[in-house]
Amino acid sequence: MKKIFNKILKYKHFLFLLFIIFLSVKPLFHPGFPPTHDGEYHLVRFYEFDKAIRDGDLYPRWAKDFNNGYGIPLFIYVYPFPNYVGSALHMFGISFLDAVKLNLILATFVGVIFFYFWSKLFFDKTSAMISAIFYAFAPYRFVDIYIRGSVGEVWALGWFPAFLWSVTKLIKTGKVKYIIWSGIFFALTVFSHNILALIFAGFGVTYVIFLLWLNRANRNTIGLSLFSFLLGLCFSAIFWLPALLETKFTVGLQVFDTLRHFPELYQLLIPSWGTGFSNDDLVGNQMSFQIGVANIFIIIAGFILLIRSRYIFFIGWFVLLFFLMLENSVFVWKFIPLLNYFQFPWRLLSLMILVCAFMAGAVLNSVKNRKKKIFFSIIFIISVIFLSLSYTQPAYYHNRTDAYYISRDNFMLGTNSPGNAFNTIWMNTKIRQKKQRIEITEGMGKIIAQNSKTSKIEFKTENLTEVKILANIAYFPGWKLIVNGNEKPIKRTSDGTMSFNLPKGNNVISLEFGDTMVRSVGNMIFFSGIIISIILFINRKRFEKR
Repeated sequence: MKKIFNKILKYKHFLFLLFIIFLSVKPLFHPGFPPTHDGEYHLVRFYEFDKAIRDGDLYPRWAKDFNNGYGIPLFIYVYPFPNYVGSALHMFGISFLDAVKLNLILATFVGVIFFYFWSKLFFDKTSAMISAIFYAFAPYRFVDIYIRGSVGEVWALGWFPAFLWSVTKLIKTGKVKYIIWSGIFFALTVFSHNILALIFAGFGVTYVIFLLWLNRANRNTIGLSLFSFLLGLCFSAIFWLPALLETKFTVGLQVFDTLRHFPELYQLLIPSWGTGFSNDDLVGNQMSFQIGVANIFIIIAGFILLIRSRYIFFIGWFVLLFFLMLENSVFVWKFIPLLNYFQFPWRLLSLMILVCAFMAGAVLNSVKNRKKKIFFSIIFIISVIFLSLSYTQPAYYHNRTDAYYISRDNFMLGTNSPGNAFNTIWMNTKIRQKKQRIEITEGMGKIIAQNSKTSKIEFKTENLTEVKILANIAYFPGWKLIVNGNEKPIKRTSDGTMSFNLPKGNNVISLEFGDTMVRSVGNMIFFSGIIISIILFINRKRFEKR
């Protein structure tokens, strides 16, 4: 019994964090589906992504059921990691509805635990635990979970602390394995949410520079740190390279006017809660943009106690983020066009979570007296939980199943995004849904067999004359036509679909969505990153000696 008690004491901080994680996501275990801005989008995406995987697409890029059944290249542009998790969970019999909730729960677990590990590299265990609790109970994290339902952002918030932990270990130890882990965690951040990954990358680069200066690093360590970023970009190139270079073939990706979404000063400072949207005209219902009362007090304490310490780096980032979220910074947003990619200035609250949570640990770590530290730890825990726990309660739950969503036209026949986003630039959005994906429009012939999958259609025809075939599929670079073993050209119709001619006689046809040059390069870079990692791991002792 004594051994068990000693074990519990040894891992008391970790066990308490498990309780904190459960407390922060407890409502997600409730039966039903809480209403959120994006949750239903994600559920339907999980379904479509899973269908593509079951059709043999290991890295899906095409969603065939959306856009009135004409399909869209949705998964070229939408971060894939949450979809893979959703599909994996569904393989074990879990509904897509519960897969959305489990995504949020798992992402919270990953984020809290790695935030603790990262903070523990700087603070004692108690202070690191406080940092992780402030991370778990940050108001904007609850906005992401219970109001926005942004599965991707919650995952990115989970994986980035893992990257900060691994890159810190890399700089402190110089071990090769942390280069690989840093690359993996940075890639997972990109795969989880590309916009947040870009926001986090700016912080990550400055953090690494700050840490290199702090540790008086040599040229080798600087090179290794830079290489970890490059390795992460290699791992994720299969996603970000096509998403970046093939954006010109789609519409609606920039449906938000960034400059109309600055929060007011009082919205950042004064606690509020609502289920509405950004820039919502319904007074009192707008979603919350608050930094959090506990976080504000922590930053004030940090200014007073730590202004001359190494933690000035984090205080400086707080000031920068606070400024960029106010309308006074509009000239900066206009001067740096890349910032418009963030869509909403208040999205910087995601990074504010990390800065404030880390500073909470720094403030407590500055208290050296043991009794005072225990006292302040209790005050910190009670305060941050008391001020934010009510935000975890959804207004109600929908009593629905997967079938409700995947059988309704308003969920399945659009583009699964606001503003008709992800549709092709050639598509006529007014054409109606067709019963057949393949039909003969001219000439005499018949289709005698057809096998239709997500990104591949195989069929045979018996033609008495030359015929014209209409493929009721949205045209997009990457579709390839094979007729009797030979590649043939595809014509784009005025409606943005595809057509082609077939000769008289029997024909065997395959219409397949494959890789363009850009996608192939992304694939090659991805596999190169894996090969480089394997070489590094095998030769890690030799590299470390050097």
